[in-house]
Amino acid sequence: MTENVSTAGAANAAQAPAEARGPRSRWGGRGLNVAIIVAAVVTVAGLVLWGVQLSGGMVQTGMRNLDSWGLYITMFMFLVGLSAGGLIISSVPKAFGMRGFGGISKVAVWTSICCTVLAIGFVVVDLGQPARLWELFAYSNLGSPLMWDILVLGTYLILSCVYLWAQLRAERGAMSHTALRVISVVALVCAVLVHSVTAWIFGLQQSHELWHTALLGPWFVSSALVCGTALVMVIVVALRKAGYMEVEQENLVKLAKMLGAFVCVDLYFFGCDLLTSAFLGGSGAEVVQMLVFGQLAPFFWIEIVGCAVCAVICFAPKLRTTPLLVVASILAIAGIFCKRVQLLVGGFQIPNLDLPGAVTSMTVTNWEAGMAGAYQGLVYWPTPLEFGVALGVVGLGALLLCLGLKFLPLKPAEGNE
Repeated sequence: MTENVSTAGAANAAQAPAEARGPRSRWGGRGLNVAIIVAAVVTVAGLVLWGVQLSGGMVQTGMRNLDSWGLYITMFMFLVGLSAGGLIISSVPKAFGMRGFGGISKVAVWTSICCTVLAIGFVVVDLGQPARLWELFAYSNLGSPLMWDILVLGTYLILSCVYLWAQLRAERGAMSHTALRVISVVALVCAVLVHSVTAWIFGLQQSHELWHTALLGPWFVSSALVCGTALVMVIVVALRKAGYMEVEQENLVKLAKMLGAFVCVDLYFFGCDLLTSAFLGGSGAEVVQMLVFGQLAPFFWIEIVGCAVCAVICFAPKLRTTPLLVVASILAIAGIFCKRVQLLVGGFQIPNLDLPGAVTSMTVTNWEAGMAGAYQGLVYWPTPLEFGVALGVVGLGALLLCLGLKFLPLKPAEGNE
């Protein structure tokens, strides 16, 4: 009898690890491994193209003296928003003692960390040479908002990692809820600060009509909340479909309502800025003309229509099905990306110098037709090399995300909200 009991106990003990490994092995099986391999190949291809850019110089890109920022800084702004939005969604419930969204907090934080790494990566490829990273700190000007952004972004990345570590310790009972709440508050403040500093970099540029406004700070934060919430929702739905985690539909509905509210606030800020510029006349009216009817009109209307459709889906109960919520989230992300394109390219689209100097291939992108021809269409468009390098950096983010899902304990603990 004793032998039978011990034999059964041994069988159960052997079966338990197998059951525990079951869901993990199914999730970490062939599909995820293929995704990791594809992401790694795309990353390596991006590194090769970056090497081409380093060897041939930044003249291979579409950036010139009169439009010195391009796709890389656009992606930097966009990814900082994705990162800050994801961290805010994770930290707000814990900071204010609210009910969460069904244990998605750790996934949201890891998504935020991946986006932050990508944002830093785009800054590195935009510098032109890796050695300039050293010069950035060795000869830094602490009175420059650009340096503030670098410092805040580095602090933000470290804090996000600490916040994820604190959540894991709190789940094991090795950290008090009070300590986790304090870290959540600090993370929330830093997430808002990193986006505010990025907005100040543009807002302090008096010579660029579209940038010089105090509204950029709240505008950037509202955009971050939109795209961050949308990205978290898409990833959570995908992970639920794959069987990685279970999230109740009511939690997705809560996220959808938040997304709809954030979209409306963001559109309100945009409308306020456009209305003020239009009534002021002069260069302000020129900005509105450029966005609504001019060269950047496609990006403008994609943002407006996409975000409006997103809000309708999020607020209409009959439309809040899982597939439509994914569509709404993708529309919101695409809209905010178009907004970033409008902001960056629009700042260069209106000439701010009457006599900018000699028109050559080194100073103006479309230099063959002179200044009038250069500004007739879009003053900047990325080259294939820029698209390739950007795709490689995005591949790095996909690789980090997949590796985290495979090896980190990001699944929600039992009863975790």
